[in-house]
Amino acid sequence: MTKEAADPADAADAALLGPALIRELAERLDIRPTKQWGQNFVVDPNTVRKIVRVAGVGPDDVVVEVGPGLGSLTLALLPVVRQVTAIEVDPRLAGALEETVRSLQPVNAGKLRLVAADALTVTKLPGPKPTALVANLPYNISVPVVLSFLEQFPSIQRVLVMVQLEVAERLAAKPGGKIYGVPSLKAAWYADVELAGRVGRTVFWPAPNVDSGLVSLVRRDPPATTASREEVFRCIDAAFLQRRKSLRGALASWAGSPNRAEAALRAAGVDPKARGEQLDITAFARIAEHRDQPADPRTIG
Repeated sequence: MTKEAADPADAADAALLGPALIRELAERLDIRPTKQWGQNFVVDPNTVRKIVRVAGVGPDDVVVEVGPGLGSLTLALLPVVRQVTAIEVDPRLAGALEETVRSLQPVNAGKLRLVAADALTVTKLPGPKPTALVANLPYNISVPVVLSFLEQFPSIQRVLVMVQLEVAERLAAKPGGKIYGVPSLKAAWYADVELAGRVGRTVFWPAPNVDSGLVSLVRRDPPATTASREEVFRCIDAAFLQRRKSLRGALASWAGSPNRAEAALRAAGVDPKARGEQLDITAFARIAEHRDQPADPRTIG
């Protein structure tokens, strides 16, 4: 991924979708946004320009966009990046996207690759390896999509997604807070995560009942550990299944017994009375490493 940020003028000068054109396209395609697929279309050009700017993508980037819808963000990305691979589950929208790009930005039409599929089933993409994920994600699949693409495509170095504000805050949460939990930790396995901005409801059609947030994830190496990602994630899931319990109790089933859980925690340098929300991803990696630590005989009775 290029280190140079996109020139906002490139997107500003491009033909973008405004409210009138979006409604005209939707009417022509007989499309009514559905809750099933979490469709809320961005109707404000300034918002998609901001997303491109904050994403920091440039002419060397191959960007994956999940849920392009009518093409609002796609049209802002195309003038700035090397290629956009758009993944769309709605067959009518998928069929119309290429036509919209050819009509409004014919010079950039060759940069678009369309994948008509459910993003949660995608394990391969056409063309060059993606370097970034930039998307206005449907609220109902936002966390699974982010985690899936970070897992499936190690070449993705940066993610900038617009999601429900509550989800954005959970993803970016740090240890010690009430909203810190499984999404925060699993995202932290892959990347440094930050809340990158807030977006009001009025930029969407139809307007959702909640505000949105921008989340930035910059990939880094996972914690140094002999435990696999799957083993660490199982430990995290167990710790938060009963998050009010101390880790000694919460990890009992995962470890095989409360005593074995305590042994793993002590070997990892973690207080057995601590709770999951107090620990960062490195601590969970250490705990997972010591799952098979023999229980101290003095604690068995």
